Formats: sequence, structure tokens, C-alpha cells
Amino acid sequence: MTRIIAIANQKGGVGKTTTCVNLACALAEAGRHVLVVDIDPQGNATMGCGVDKREVALSTLDVLLGEATVEKARVRPEGQAFDLLPANADLTAAEVELIRVEHRERRLSIALEAVRGQYQYVLIDCPPSLNMLTINALAAADGVLIPMQCEYYALEGLSALLDTVRRIRETVNPGLGVEGVLRTMYDVRNNLSNEVSGQLIKHFGDKVYRTIVPRNIRVAEAPSYGQPVIGYDRGSRGAIAYLGLAGEMIRRERESARAVS
Repeated sequence: MTRIIAIANQKGGVGKTTTCVNLACALAEAGRHVLVVDIDPQGNATMGCGVDKREVALSTLDVLLGEATVEKARVRPEGQAFDLLPANADLTAAEVELIRVEHRERRLSIALEAVRGQYQYVLIDCPPSLNMLTINALAAADGVLIPMQCEYYALEGLSALLDTVRRIRETVNPGLGVEGVLRTMYDVRNNLSNEVSGQLIKHFGDKVYRTIVPRNIRVAEAPSYGQPVIGYDRGSRGAIAYLGLAGEMIRRERESARAVS
């Protein structure tokens, strides 16, 4: 069974791309078949996987416009065990181009149907804004994974995102839910971080992952080497956290399967 997860937060700089790339790497190491979909025109997930966004032949834009299939456009990043649907600045044209096509909110969902049986996880790295690209990601997803820093303004951004999820559920994708909330760039010495963390657990309960991603210089350095932090420094606190997150997701997957059976 394929689980499509949009990694989203309308606030930038919270670790969306870092989470997408490293979670994909960790899940693949655990034997799961994973596809990363970069739907952000910045192409940071593409670069973070070690793929030069300036040299991709086909991208997410071609798939959204129906000019290429996911199977044709995807690539296997060197040294990785997961696939990538790359993106680059060409995606900035998507807003204009998609106005002209039918079912513009569901173009990604339609394209992913063809590969659903090939992957256990599809992770979509979303832009830090609500636009047609983000709407396509949320329309295609089964759940939203929300990375967030435990600070005051992050709570406001979370409220806006939850409102967006509700609207998408009411209009385009009734099956969309919150996959989980991931605390990122966490500093246990910061009283505000601990206070906000407590509020998250109070309001979201077990939707808040037990895994916490700490502030870690190795996580910040890894993208400049075109690697997930797991490959760059496996023993770092950041790498250990993302391996733990993958383990937590797989446990949830097994518990869900047992509940169904």
C-alpha cells in the first residue's frame, strides 16, 4: 500500500526539505520503496539529493503538464536507494500554465496514480506558500507531515496550515489528514521551545512524533555536499533523529496494518 505524504508548512525555514530528503533516505535504508517529489521551484530537494537542478532533462513541471510520465521523468540519485522526481525554476511557470489545463488542482494526483503500486512512500516537498503547486501536493496526499520549530510565530503558521488542510479536505481531497507534527531545530535549553512543545502535545496528542530533530550543524552542512545527513555524518545527532523518525513511521505503519486486519 502506498502512502503519499506532503511535507508542508506555509512558514519557511522550518526544515521541510531537510526532512523530506533525510526521511526518504532513512526509509529507503529500512527497505522501503520511496519516491521524493520536488514540487518547489527552488529545487532544494533536488540539489539536496545530489542532482543538479540545472541539468535535469524532465521535471515535475513536465509531469504536471502531461508532457511526461512520472516513470519517464524520475531519476535515481547517485548513491541513494530512492527515486526522485526533480524540480527547478521552470516550475515558476506552473501557475500560468496550469490555468489552461483541466483538473488543474489534481494534476499531480492523476500522474502519481500510475506509480502508486511501485512505492510504499511518496514524499512531496512543498513550497513555503499556498499556491497551485501546494494545492496539487495536498490534493494528491493521504496526509500532511508538518515540520515546525517550537517558537511563537510557528504556532501562527501552523494555524494557517491547518485551515488550508481543512479547505482542501472540503473541496478537493476529502481523505486528507494530518500525518504528524515533527519538532525541528529543537533546543532543549530553550524554555519557549519546551513550552510550545507542551502545547503541541496537548492539542495534537499522538500526532506529535516522539522523535525530535535537534539543532545540528551537520544537518545544515549536508546539502552543500549534495547528500542527506545520514550519508554525510551518520553518527551525528541529526542523522540519528531522522533514522529514528523513519523507525517511528514504520511502527505506525505496522500498527495500522494490524488494526485493519
